[in-house]
This record gives sequence, C-alpha cells and structure tokens, in this order.
Amino acid sequence: MGMRAVTIPQAGSFDVLEIKNRDVRVATPHEVRITVKAAAVSPTDLLTRELGAKLMSAYPQPWTPGMDAAGIVESVGGNVDRLHVGDQVMAAVTPRRAEGGAQADLIVVPAASVVAIPKGASLAQASTLPMNGLTAWYGLDLIGPKSGDTLAVTGGAGWLSYLVIVLAKLRGLRVIADAKPADFDLVRSYGADVVVPRGDGFASAVRNEVPAGVDALFDSALLGEKAFPAIRAGGTYVPVRGWPGIPLGKPGAPAEASAERGIVVKPVMVSNVLERTDWLDELRELVEKGTVKLQVHAEYPVEKVAEAQKAMAAGGVRGRIVLTF
Repeated sequence: MGMRAVTIPQAGSFDVLEIKNRDVRVATPHEVRITVKAAAVSPTDLLTRELGAKLMSAYPQPWTPGMDAAGIVESVGGNVDRLHVGDQVMAAVTPRRAEGGAQADLIVVPAASVVAIPKGASLAQASTLPMNGLTAWYGLDLIGPKSGDTLAVTGGAGWLSYLVIVLAKLRGLRVIADAKPADFDLVRSYGADVVVPRGDGFASAVRNEVPAGVDALFDSALLGEKAFPAIRAGGTYVPVRGWPGIPLGKPGAPAEASAERGIVVKPVMVSNVLERTDWLDELRELVEKGTVKLQVHAEYPVEKVAEAQKAMAAGGVRGRIVLTF
C-alpha cells in the first residue's frame, strides 16, 4: 500500500526535503499500523538532514525523519488486544530503521510504543509528547535523584526542559534553570526554583546559588564540558545528544563515561525506552490531570516541511512544531 512520506535522499540544506510515495507493510504480531494525522518536528530531524549517511549509514536512502506521531489505529497485528482499530493514539517512533520515522501518512510501529492520546487533547497536541516526554523521564531515571537533590537544567525555556522541570518537581527536587532575561518569568512558571542567565556565565551563576555544585545537570542546550563546573564532585551530567565514545542513537543498555572530578556522564539514548508503555501512559495521565500542559508552537501541512524545519532551526520555539497530514 502506498503512502506519502517526508524523505531525505541525501545530506543537505532544506531543499533536499521531498514528499514521496512509499510502500508500507502490514502490521505483524505485536505491531499496529497508524494513519498519521500529526507528527512533531524535532532537532533530530535537522540532524538527519544535515548529517545524512554519517548518522544513518546503516539504513537505506531515502530516510524518513520523525520521532512522534498521533493519529488513528488503521489495523493491528496479532497478539495486540490493548489497542483497537479506530482508537486515537500517540506513538514514539525511531527513524533509525529501514522503513523510517513518523513523518508519513501511514506507519507501522510496535504496539508497546503506542498509547491513547490524553483526554481533551487534539491529535496535534498529543504528537508533541511521546519522544520528549520519554527523554525527560529517562534522563531523570538515569540520574536516580533523591528528594531534596538539586538539579540544573539548561535550555530552560524549551519544551524538553519544561518537561524535565515538571517531572523533577514531582520528585521533590530543587531546580535551577537558565534562560534569557525575557524568559525568566516563563521558566519560573514551569516550576523552576531559581532561574539564572543563559550564556558563558551559567556555571558561575549556578555556583553562586549552590556553592558546592548541583547534584546533577540535564543539558538540553548542549553546553558540554563548559557546564561541568556547575556540578559537584561525583555528580551526574546528562546530555541529550550522545557523548564521545558513545554513539548517538545506538540502542542498547544505558551507557556512561567518567569525566573530571568523578562526574559521571550518562547520555539519554531515548531509543532505549521507546517501548516503555508504562511511562507513556503515566505521561498521558499527567496531561489529563493538568500537571503537564501540551503546547503546539505552530502547525504546518506536511508539504511545507522545509518551512517547518527552518522555523525549528531559527530557534525560540516554545512547545513543538507539528506537521499535519
């Protein structure tokens, strides 16, 4: 059966993005096939386009990006009794497979990666949650914080950082986040206890608030080693885009590396947890309770995927940019 899909035939600028017809297979046991109505755009999409085979060499060209989808269950494979044809669902999807990611009319994914959308949410809103929600949850799980610990979060005004802050506060953590001065009030509204200016003075500003250094740092702004002085000796650093010696996007057991002063680096490889149905269900419940508030920054028809990626690359996105089908 044919479908439209966003395709990346080779690495390049925005003009390499194409909409092509591609075949889609039937769902096999433990899988579902979803008619996609909305798929979120993420920085990983930009990386896939910019790096091409450097990131996707194990998978055939053209590549289809996208890690989040929301739509309607079109069919189910055997041994699937939790989901039914016609259900409105959201799914976490990996683009690092032969058939590609979420940005297509019709996708087949493991049933374990699919749950109902939150009650009261639109499909566009629901598509903003799975990948970043799992990333935030997994990062905190890797840290293993205790109530009362202090967590620093970079990129504080972004959607991922919002989710990290909300989930951290539920665990009883003290949160210090960075932001531009114009976004201080916004980041405080997320639940951050302290907001410090973003930029080169981040680590010093954190140390002014916590002289001994924070217990852990969730680095969504990719500050890297420049952020290490903010962390106490023996603390934890969690980057969201891999680490030297730990391949980006390679699924498997959690990996870690040692750094200065005994700091432990634990990259978030969200591909390890795309089938955590329990976490996806708990994220859905947090939305239904009003604890997590979904935010769509803008919607673009799938034919305008290049414009959507340009908007993502320009920065200042609050919530998620969503492609609609």
